[in-house]
Amino acid sequence: MTRINTNVQSLIARRVLNTQNNAFTKSLNRLATGLRINSGRDDPSGLIASESLRSTMVGISTAIDNATRADGVISVAEGSLQEISALLLELEDLIDRSASEGGLSTDEVQANQLQINTILQSIDRIADGASFGDIKLLDGNFEFTTSGVTAAQLTDVQINAAKIPNGGYRDVVVEVQASSLQAVLVYAGGALASNTAFQIRGNYGSELLSFAQGAATSAIAFGVNSTSDLTGITASATAAGTSYLTFQSVEYGSAAFVDVSLLDGTFALTKDSPTGSSATQDYGRDGTIVVNGSLATVNGLEATVNAGSLNLQFTLDSSFAQQTTTSSSFQITGGGGVFAIAATVGLAGTETIGIGSVTTGSLGKQSIGYLSSLGSGQTNDLNSKNFAVAQRITRAAIKEGSSLRGRLGAFQKNTLATTMNSLAVTLENVTAAESAIRDADFAVETSALTRAQILVNSSMLVLQSANQQPASVLQLLG
Repeated sequence: MTRINTNVQSLIARRVLNTQNNAFTKSLNRLATGLRINSGRDDPSGLIASESLRSTMVGISTAIDNATRADGVISVAEGSLQEISALLLELEDLIDRSASEGGLSTDEVQANQLQINTILQSIDRIADGASFGDIKLLDGNFEFTTSGVTAAQLTDVQINAAKIPNGGYRDVVVEVQASSLQAVLVYAGGALASNTAFQIRGNYGSELLSFAQGAATSAIAFGVNSTSDLTGITASATAAGTSYLTFQSVEYGSAAFVDVSLLDGTFALTKDSPTGSSATQDYGRDGTIVVNGSLATVNGLEATVNAGSLNLQFTLDSSFAQQTTTSSSFQITGGGGVFAIAATVGLAGTETIGIGSVTTGSLGKQSIGYLSSLGSGQTNDLNSKNFAVAQRITRAAIKEGSSLRGRLGAFQKNTLATTMNSLAVTLENVTAAESAIRDADFAVETSALTRAQILVNSSMLVLQSANQQPASVLQLLG
């Protein structure tokens, strides 16, 4: 071609040069930023996938931080509980020492009571002071709130874990399908035919009793009841055609028992009723309790259920525990410690834990009393001489404290630690996937840069030649 107005070869060379310059610039950009995708036009679908993975990475990283923070919160609470547990053990030691009245002077008893008062004050101070920042941990701030609990049916309701929708509540329905029973032995022989002696044993201890010939069942019942605090057994005399006597355990469930061992005389006993089988020992029975369709673990009148995200325990009223045709219902309305430890925020991604108050007004049982009743001037102080009751209250408080510490430790070990480990592995894998999509491969990009440099130089030489070609037409003009 010998045209000079339009240099097609130059246009082609210029277009190719621009293409090679763009490739050169892209390689430089990738090597400078370390990213294969710097804008949407680099890889539209890859950009979408990368941004989605980045969002997941942010969620996982935050979940790990939240779990770490939750572990710190639980550690603070457990540390304070450890000190309270030590104080409770010291408290029982003082009660047990004071029960040995024959070896203690009045001044020593008063000194022990003073120590008890100080321990109770220390427990309240620790419970009120345990906090993470400005978040109180042991004063009931992390306790679940309930509505509609019928005190005549359920007591000591403790929610350990429950997932509740925002602004909503969770229904709990308790059904008694089989009654929890006491251990029962029956004597149907009427007035004693001879001098009689026997030993009764129950959950609290044993006692030897003796009665004269002709003693009525009411007299025997009076003697048994006068030692019920020592044995854990009560008795009642009933007249139904023939007068008979019923021995029954104070406690309910399979661990409760009544044992009557005859030492002298005649004293025939039967199980459960005057027409029952002959026996000198009987055990109670644990009932069958269903909570929201799930079978609960029952120990006498105490029931625990752990079904999915719901974990709670409660004590049944002794009368309600016999009612197999009646149910009790209430609502969990909120509260508890809520921790978001999943990449996706929502009810499924949270874990909850209930931490009840561990003040002296809360530790103990409604049926026997609370720690606060051990203070000076209260129902179970040392002057009242209710040493057995005071010991049972203290042991119930020790059990509550150790149980709470165990739950907190299990939450740290089995929930938080495993979640953090799992999230860390997930974060590694998601990060690797995002890197494979978005990050630049330097080996590939340096090779591409070298290639682009060569092609740019080659294209410039070609363009230079193409621009010089029209000038050769001038030679035709001579």
